[in-house]
Amino acid sequence: MALTKSEREAFLSEPHVAALSVEAEPGRAPLTVPIWYHYEPGGRPWLLTGTESRKLQLIRAAGRFTLMVDEVSPRLMYVAVSGDAVDLVAGTRADLQEMAARYLPPQAVEPYVEMAEKDHGPQTKLFLEPRQWVSLDLGSL
Repeated sequence: MALTKSEREAFLSEPHVAALSVEAEPGRAPLTVPIWYHYEPGGRPWLLTGTESRKLQLIRAAGRFTLMVDEVSPRLMYVAVSGDAVDLVAGTRADLQEMAARYLPPQAVEPYVEMAEKDHGPQTKLFLEPRQWVSLDLGSL
């Protein structure tokens, strides 16, 4: 059964690793990659990605992308949200700290941020303006 708006927003606000899908070049399947994202109910999901990455190049070209998060335990459920890529800006250290704090234990945040700044290169922060939602909750199977 489909989730209500509040259920899907609550689920999306949990720190799941999303699958990001974006249209690729003609003749190729969509690019689908795992990614960290940030979301608060009622807001717009945002993410950080390498400024020179193929993923960002494809998002810029397509102008849109999809995030999908799922879990199989304790319940089988998923939420997918598709929409326009908006508000692309330079990512900051504060953005990286906020994202890392969502996924990592407190003692791992600063070491991760230092590694990411050194190894990942410049980052771009972008928001997803939700246009379509698809969700399913099969309960505890």
